[in-house]
Amino acid sequence: MLKVENLTKEFKGVTAVKDLSFAVAPGKIFGLLGPNGAGKTTTIRTVINVLKPTSGKIYFDDKPLTEKFYNLVGYLPEERGLYKKSKVWDVILYLAEIKGMAAKEAKSKAQEWLRVFEIENYRDKKIEELSKGNQQKVQFISSIIHDPGLLILDEPFSGFDPINQQFIKDLILSMAKSGKIIILSTHQMETAERLCTDILLINKGKEVCSGQLSDVKNKFGSNMIKVEYNGDGSFLNSLPEVKRIDNYSNYAEIQLEDNISPHVFLRKIVTGIDVKYFSVIEPSLNKIFIDLIQESSN
Repeated sequence: MLKVENLTKEFKGVTAVKDLSFAVAPGKIFGLLGPNGAGKTTTIRTVINVLKPTSGKIYFDDKPLTEKFYNLVGYLPEERGLYKKSKVWDVILYLAEIKGMAAKEAKSKAQEWLRVFEIENYRDKKIEELSKGNQQKVQFISSIIHDPGLLILDEPFSGFDPINQQFIKDLILSMAKSGKIIILSTHQMETAERLCTDILLINKGKEVCSGQLSDVKNKFGSNMIKVEYNGDGSFLNSLPEVKRIDNYSNYAEIQLEDNISPHVFLRKIVTGIDVKYFSVIEPSLNKIFIDLIQESSN
């Protein structure tokens, strides 16, 4: 298990991360979420020892981090860090050997992963000759070739088309099922909602909310409904029963006040619009994300 306790990181008097604590267990996909500049990458870089924390502790299996730990980590950065003038094969082997792999094993695994990612024909191409998607495949291979126990993925779907995005999602899920610890940092809330079991949402370096995704949705999703309709639904915005509303051209997602029955509310609004569809729903992670970030920024 990875544990981060009261992590704080300052840069020349500016606090990028303040008093963050979280834990990630084997077999779990942990979503580290937040807007641009929230402190996600700074948090990741302290875990992998690129940055030293100003204060706080990081433990792996209840022990302080050592050099041995860093060889157990696979890190896929958001920015591509490959040697563009070097060949695919050479880059993968070099990065594998940095992680302590023997040359023979590295070559065997490299060939296997190139085949799995369907880019074995590019092994002798220079990185700069590859498409963005294939460069991302090489970088992904480089992060997992040494079979890391902890995998940190920062925007892993960048540059991939929908088919390859699905392939990567399936691969991440299979790695979690095998018992790996996975931290996923992404702006794609729909993807995080599908993959993550636990989340930590941060803004301006501070925790906004955290916990099991199901618990977070239950906490912030009470009394939510979706209404599809014909007619002018602008009057819905001013109803006293409505706590919060996202009103679109022909449907609305509404959070009712806690004491309001959805079915009583339905009977009220059918006098003003032609209701085509009505259901009680849980809010999307995207909606929770937007609402909480807006509240924490005020």
